[in-house]
Amino acid sequence: MKKAKKFLLIIFFLGLYGSLQAQREDAGDYEYDQEILVGINKNTNGGLIGGFTLKLGYRIDDSKFQFFGLDLVNVKNPKEVRYQTVLGNSFIFGKSNYLYSIRPYYGREIIVGKKAPQQGVQVSLLGAIGPTIGIIAPYYIEYAVSRVETVREQFDPEVHQSRFNILGPGRVFEGIGESEVAFGANAKVAVNFEFGVFKSNVTGLELGYQLEGFTREIPLMPTTENNQVFQSVYFTFFYGFRR
Repeated sequence: MKKAKKFLLIIFFLGLYGSLQAQREDAGDYEYDQEILVGINKNTNGGLIGGFTLKLGYRIDDSKFQFFGLDLVNVKNPKEVRYQTVLGNSFIFGKSNYLYSIRPYYGREIIVGKKAPQQGVQVSLLGAIGPTIGIIAPYYIEYAVSRVETVREQFDPEVHQSRFNILGPGRVFEGIGESEVAFGANAKVAVNFEFGVFKSNVTGLELGYQLEGFTREIPLMPTTENNQVFQSVYFTFFYGFRR
C-alpha cells in the first residue's frame, strides 16, 4: 500500500506540472471529438506482457472526455516462481490456476496540459470503474509418473510434491473448457502522456494504479496465501486515431 500511495503522489505532481506548462504554452488548434486507442499493458501482477487494452473516447467539452474501455489481462500471484526443467521447459511450481481478467469500464478524462498539432506532449488525468469477469482456468503440467510414463493434468500439491518430476507445462489453453467464472469490480486512476506529430494519430503512455476485487478468493496457488482483492501499478503503451 505504501508503494501505491507514493505512486499516486507521483501521478498528482506530474498532472500539476502538466497543468502549469499548459498555462505557459499556446495549445493551438488541436481539436478532436472521438478517439480509438489500442494498447499493450505491463503491470506488477502480470508477466512480460500483462494484457491488452481497447479504449473509445468521446468529447464532453474542451478539456473533458468520457471513455469506454476493455482490458484483457492475465493476473498472477506475486509468489509465482518459474523453474527450468532438464528439457529446457519452464513451469511454475505450486500454481493450480490461471486468472484471466476481463474488465469493461467507464471513465472520465481531464486534459490538464494540451499540445499543439505537431509538437509537445498532452497530459491528462483519468479515472474509471466497471465490472470484472474472471476466468479461472486450470494450470496443467506434464508429470513423470515413472521413467517411461507421463501424464498431463492440473497441478495438485497433494500429488505433485516434487518439482523434479515435472517435465514442463501443459499445452496452450489445455483445460480451458474446465474453467470457472468469478465476478467482481475494478477501478483505476492514471495519468496520460500523449505524443505524436500528426493531428489524426496519437501514441502515448498511461501510468496508473489498478484495484480489482472479486466476490470470492481466487485459488491461484493452493500452497500459499491467495487473494480476493488485487492491486497493481501499471503502464500501457498505446496507439490510436482521432477525428
